Amino acid sequence: MPRAPELNDIVAKYPPGKPRALLHLLQDIQTAQGYLSREAIGAAAQHLGVTETRAFQIATFYKAFHLTPRGRQTLRICTGTSCHIRGAMVLADEVRKTLGAGPGATTADGAFSIELVNCVGACALAPVLLVDGEMLGNVHPGTVARRLKRAGEAP
Repeated sequence: MPRAPELNDIVAKYPPGKPRALLHLLQDIQTAQGYLSREAIGAAAQHLGVTETRAFQIATFYKAFHLTPRGRQTLRICTGTSCHIRGAMVLADEVRKTLGAGPGATTADGAFSIELVNCVGACALAPVLLVDGEMLGNVHPGTVARRLKRAGEAP
């Protein structure tokens, strides 16, 4: 199967047969494409002389790598102690109802990728949602839809 020109350009930046470059090559591919496709992982493995199995082990070990396309925005739900006590999981359920996707998924329209994260250090604002790093504090189930709509309209 022919590879996308952009993928070829990224892979070509690395010397062939150098397995130690795998992590960096995967990072560069994800930066350019937004996620690591099966094709991209295979191309990286072949170029660097490692098995596809090894490349998939690396790609799935690190939480920063994504094997499916990501949403245009990332929604993170804080599950630290303060947020948990003040209803983080209720917020997660409300996000699922509002967006039609829950933690670990991307909405059907590709607008949001949703993640649960550990404490974000804003305990006084619990419960907290982060939309592309912008903190939304004191979020309550009844305000989720409005707050996400507003965040989605931000430039």
